[in-house]
Amino acid sequence: MTSLEIGFIAVSFALILVFSLLGAGRSKRTFRRIKAFSMLRKNIELSVEDGTRLHVSVGRGGLLGPQSAAAFAGLSLLREVSQIASDSDQPPLATAGEGVLALLAQDTLRANYKAVNIGEEFSNRQAQVVGLSPMAYSAGLMPLLLDNEVSASALVGNIGNEAGLITAAGQRSRSFTFGGSDGLSSQAILFASADEALIGEELYASAAYLGGGTAQEASLRAQDILRMLIALSIIGLALTDLIGVVF
Repeated sequence: MTSLEIGFIAVSFALILVFSLLGAGRSKRTFRRIKAFSMLRKNIELSVEDGTRLHVSVGRGGLLGPQSAAAFAGLSLLREVSQIASDSDQPPLATAGEGVLALLAQDTLRANYKAVNIGEEFSNRQAQVVGLSPMAYSAGLMPLLLDNEVSASALVGNIGNEAGLITAAGQRSRSFTFGGSDGLSSQAILFASADEALIGEELYASAAYLGGGTAQEASLRAQDILRMLIALSIIGLALTDLIGVVF
């Protein structure tokens, strides 16, 4: 790891700590409105009222590579969704395309069940591996989405071009589909085929927008600052090169 990478990580942690301290005790947030999150929350509440089931797919990315950020974003979304739907007649269902990720999804749901004192009702079958390859993953998901009990499905994590097959199954079952991925091609597919899609870094804002704690909100604000610093650095380097060429 280079000194630049270490410095970037240190600045990130420092910003998150500062914003966490400044935001402690605040109840009013000033995030810009993102329609996708508003529609997801609306459909979660509708599913609770109707007694139907929610489905959250956390993708098929591992936790030791570059896909880990998207995987943890999916787990964060699962935690918030299961908390909102904790009083539903039909418990949320989580799926994954990687074994360790499925175990973490089980642990996330189990923790939420214990938090509302119904831990004995949790079953490991509520979070399962549906396929380890892209095609097996989509083939395993489609029967679940075609089940009439699933009224809303959120796909958030490392998902490839198979996202089109998954959202098509949701359309056939007339269920609400929400998607976010860390890949450009899958983002384009979700934008065209899902009811609501996340673009770019919106993927990593899921927990904060769905009612996450101070740490999630602080992380989101730190992302905004870092993005501005990177943009200013790029502009500064470009101007320096331009001045060097002119003079």
